[in-house]
Amino acid sequence: VQLQASGGGLVQAGGSLRLSCTSSERTFSRYSTAWFRQAPGKEREFVAAVKWDSSTLYEDFVKGRFTISRDNAKNLVYLQMNSLKPEDTAVYYCAVGRPITSALRPDTSYYYWGQGTLVTVSS
Repeated sequence: VQLQASGGGLVQAGGSLRLSCTSSERTFSRYSTAWFRQAPGKEREFVAAVKWDSSTLYEDFVKGRFTISRDNAKNLVYLQMNSLKPEDTAVYYCAVGRPITSALRPDTSYYYWGQGTLVTVSS
């Protein structure tokens, strides 16, 4: 499964960006898809996930600001990011897998990864 992440860029604090993750894999909709991020000098961390049934999970630091969603007809998963903060600056990666609900956060639950898209939030 090949994944393509896009939508990153430079934005001022308080602004918005929408990231997209797409795949040509016809069974993409059957996977759970997650977004992770890695800031310079830091470990990769979980941001949000959407399961095959469109149920979602968010890390606390993005609750109320980020929304993950999927459009199965288009083989797309989105991460709408609002009220961005400088600390949101990172490379954002999408990943797919079939973890159970209690295992959505660990990156080891995901089989396939996109190449990452850089989000830079200026203060």
